[in-house]
Amino acid sequence: MTRSPLRVRTWQQDVLFNDFEQCLLPLEPDEEGAVSATLVRRKPKRELSSAARDHDWPSWLAAVRQRREHRHDHEDHNVVLYLHGWADYFLQTELADYFEDHGASFYALDLRKFGRSLHEYQTAGYTDDLDVYDEEIEAALTVIREEAAVRGVPEERLRVHLMGHSLGGLVAALWADRHPGRLASVILNSPWLELQGSTLVRSIATQLVEPFARADPKHAFPLPEMPAYWKSVSDKAYGEWHIVSAWRPRESFPIRAGWIRAVMNGHARVQHGLDIDAPVLIMLSERSKIQTGYTDELKTLDAVIDVQETAKRALGISRRVAVFRYRGAIHDIFMSSRQVREQAYKESMDWLVQTAAESTAAP
Repeated sequence: MTRSPLRVRTWQQDVLFNDFEQCLLPLEPDEEGAVSATLVRRKPKRELSSAARDHDWPSWLAAVRQRREHRHDHEDHNVVLYLHGWADYFLQTELADYFEDHGASFYALDLRKFGRSLHEYQTAGYTDDLDVYDEEIEAALTVIREEAAVRGVPEERLRVHLMGHSLGGLVAALWADRHPGRLASVILNSPWLELQGSTLVRSIATQLVEPFARADPKHAFPLPEMPAYWKSVSDKAYGEWHIVSAWRPRESFPIRAGWIRAVMNGHARVQHGLDIDAPVLIMLSERSKIQTGYTDELKTLDAVIDVQETAKRALGISRRVAVFRYRGAIHDIFMSSRQVREQAYKESMDWLVQTAAESTAAP
């Protein structure tokens, strides 16, 4: 098999965090214009040589070969690719630091029309088909493979673990189901696997949404304001996290007909059963409560999804599923209180390492 030549990607200073950098991933344009996604990583502890930066290819390739000679070919290299949730973007630098410091490379993807990838002329977060995210996931995986090659990691030793939160968890599960053999594991942090309530609620909602989705896909529904979850995480209210309001607004993004139909279609696929061939870890709060107004109780539970319904759905997405429940966790397990999230960091990393080891040992 002919391998593609190694490339040096253009990484720039991340717009939010000093210790991170970002890489633009151009995508196919749509009816609104140019489209891109953004890959984020922690800055390498050792920068590329000046030869690489100056495109002195013979010297640079010699340096790459030298790194390969000092690497044991039997060592696996674990890489995590993180997908954020709805009306969200990557800001969990503490999570990235933990995985990096424990031996796994960590990349986060701001999907098209979210966060770092959102342009003024675009409808925030909008798509009418969740499969559209295949393009940026593949682009991100291409960069990951190239970066691994630069480090001297043989492709057969690269173990990719796809991590998704909420809507990103749904996208990750659907992608993993449709792309067998690509992943070492899947880690889903409070994945949005079913509409809040039940299958019956989704069935009724689908009938109500369908006429709007056909006639005016970008029709925004005038739903009640529900800022309670935002208040539980933002340092401008009762939380501890600095939130970029344009990327994660207090009232979320408008819920549009074509988008919610795409999400419910994804939920229907989950209901019918997925067949993810990689082991799956589901991380959930112990309880949930959805309400419009804020109370301090919301800092100890999931205020976005129905965790009981999600736990049931989780059992139908792979033959190998582990469900970890966290007392006192909020919707994003990794934005919960320090004690909860530190437990989640350790357990998810331990599970990843154990799963990767079992996969390597399997005949």
